[in-house]
Amino acid sequence: MEIHLPSLIGAWLVIASRLSGIVLFTPFLGDSVVPAGIKAALVVALTALLYPMLSPRVVAATPDKWPFILGCELIVGIALGIAANLVFEAVQMAGQVLSVQMGYSLVNILDPQTQVETNVLSVFHQNFLLLVFLALNAHHWILRAVARSFDYLPPGSAHLDGALVTGLLAAAGMVLRIGIQIAAPILGATMAADLFLGLLSKASPQLPLLMLGPAIKGLFGVMLLSSVMRFWPELFSRLFAQSMMLINHLLLLAR
Repeated sequence: MEIHLPSLIGAWLVIASRLSGIVLFTPFLGDSVVPAGIKAALVVALTALLYPMLSPRVVAATPDKWPFILGCELIVGIALGIAANLVFEAVQMAGQVLSVQMGYSLVNILDPQTQVETNVLSVFHQNFLLLVFLALNAHHWILRAVARSFDYLPPGSAHLDGALVTGLLAAAGMVLRIGIQIAAPILGATMAADLFLGLLSKASPQLPLLMLGPAIKGLFGVMLLSSVMRFWPELFSRLFAQSMMLINHLLLLAR
């Protein structure tokens, strides 16, 4: 039995390229706190697991076309990882907006996931979302989506065109929409508190609202945040389902 070594190596690299893009940008695993060695080991392990099933499906190509095919597979993997990370980016944006509105924009702590200084509300939102992510077993959803992505889009058959770029830009727009949706209850209430305090300062200029206003608004925002948190697991579950649908949509655009 003749073994064609370039085809075997090429099939391995094609599968590993898509998995590398996904692991680099997927939630939790894509964070800088995860060592590069663990990411590489995970890519090798997943490639070895999927190789017996997927290697016969790899599109045959001459060696001069392998760099282009590997590049396409890497970009597809990055697109899928960005789609899976969509909710986390939106939650971070919501935390940034609420930090400014609630008066916590100057309170920065070290984010354990990105290893950079981030405002406290963004870190709180991200950690809460990560707990919901693990509680819902959403990481299993992503692993299943990765395996099924090779059924929707066989390895080596990806095509990059304007449709995929348009889909990625639409996903970037979803970050803004979802972030505002998450922050909307507290954002609207604190803006109403700003309006009330402004009218009160006009009616009674002798009141020290310049000093008490930020404290009142911050306390009001924390009370609202604690009251709306009980709705977050259900909301985040729907948002994770939407990100899985977005992954399927991007795969169809790359066909």
